[in-house]
Amino acid sequence: MLEPGKEGRVEITVTPNDTALAYGSGEVDVLSTPRMVALMEQAAVNCVRDALPEGMTSVGISLDIKHLAATPPGMRAEATARLVEVNDRRLVFEVEARDERDLIGRGRHERFIVDARRFLEKARAKRGTPGSI
Repeated sequence: MLEPGKEGRVEITVTPNDTALAYGSGEVDVLSTPRMVALMEQAAVNCVRDALPEGMTSVGISLDIKHLAATPPGMRAEATARLVEVNDRRLVFEVEARDERDLIGRGRHERFIVDARRFLEKARAKRGTPGSI
């Protein structure tokens, strides 16, 4: 059941592939902001995965985060997502990331519960739609 207070976590050891240099999001050899955000989203997915009905999943719809401290390769980093609001299919999480020494990021993340099959069908249908790009 989806109720506020439920938590999800994920942990990694930062590798050179997780850095701002590798992601192209910066020029320093530390955990990139996009990778930290992905960890936060993964923690939120982990939080609700087992509570969703068969065939349903959640998709991210918004993020408001701050990256507060640098984490070099070789250190562990953990993200935690705590469900703070459930409004029909809209889920709101408080997210944070820590390394072995510091709080490295925090913020809010929203997800929306969708039917996975219908969501993918709609996304794939875009390939047949002319666009301006």
